[in-house]
Amino acid sequence: EKLGGKALPCAVDIRFEDQVQAAVDNAIKVFGGLDILVNNASAIQLTNTASTSMKSYDLLNTVNTRALGVQFLPSVVLFCLKPLIFFSSKLCLSSLKKAVNPHILTLSPPLNLNPMWFGNHVAYTISKYGMSMCVLGMAREFRGFGIAVNALWPRTAIYTAATKMLAGGEDFSSQCRVPEIVSDAAYAILTRPAKDPKNTGNFFIDEEVLREEGVTDFDMYAIKPGASLAPDFFLDSPKTHFDDASTGTVPKGSVEAIFDKLQSLLSEEHVKNVGASFYFVLTDPEPGHWFIDLRAGSGCAGRAETDASEFDCRFELGSDQFVKMFEGKVIPSKAFIAGDLHIDGDVFAAIKLEKLLKNMNK
Repeated sequence: EKLGGKALPCAVDIRFEDQVQAAVDNAIKVFGGLDILVNNASAIQLTNTASTSMKSYDLLNTVNTRALGVQFLPSVVLFCLKPLIFFSSKLCLSSLKKAVNPHILTLSPPLNLNPMWFGNHVAYTISKYGMSMCVLGMAREFRGFGIAVNALWPRTAIYTAATKMLAGGEDFSSQCRVPEIVSDAAYAILTRPAKDPKNTGNFFIDEEVLREEGVTDFDMYAIKPGASLAPDFFLDSPKTHFDDASTGTVPKGSVEAIFDKLQSLLSEEHVKNVGASFYFVLTDPEPGHWFIDLRAGSGCAGRAETDASEFDCRFELGSDQFVKMFEGKVIPSKAFIAGDLHIDGDVFAAIKLEKLLKNMNK
């Protein structure tokens, strides 16, 4: 408000229809109507089927698809609620019909049916694609009212509180862009004529929108200009995403040498900081099963003689990629996002392991 705008903050539990309806009614009463609905924040849980409780599944789909993070923009005003797409769009429809340039913008990805985006976190993917399907359907349904309905998704990881939590802290920030790139792209979309047929039913990518607007310097959005950026979920990338340093063959016997080195480096301090165990299923060119156990004593590592059931986290990847990961040439979080590293079990334990590897490679 110091900048000349107005805001109407509302505390809302989006599970309850009456609270959401009251927030919408208050926004219309204070500002005289709604011109823009932004379905913003959403719940995230990157767990596989076995590790996802029904409570978590219901939360993901209630918050993301049923609800959808909501921001109402009555012209110059931003009114923020958190998530509810189908429900929020339904409640705002009558007011949006009266607006001069009505828009609905949802932060959800293009509908990409590549199985790699389902394998590691099927429940989360279902909830995000549910949001995108609402965009697709409502764009068609609302076009007769002159309401533009579009989706927006970032090309790269965006550094937010959620990203910091999932990636294990501030170390990941250098691979991210700032949220302003998304807000700038959103502004460009929301100021376009809603009644123009080409301005509805789109799945926009932030970088592509800004290029259309004439932006050429994207370093201004980078946390660390010039650094390699982590791709966001649901956008396919070529296998060269591991960067130039990851190319080339790995000498035979490298995997065993790495575990020998790990065994000599592990300490009680590592056990204290990580407190978890890891099982590795490696494929060609050096297939085998290995483990790192950081739950007691000074920790231990070597060939696995049992199955993965007694370990906190299971990794599956190529042995050549494994070697480069332990050499610091491949970033595990980037490989996971791109679908080249499969993780089962405790994802947060995996994040701790990534931080440990980074420290050991310094």
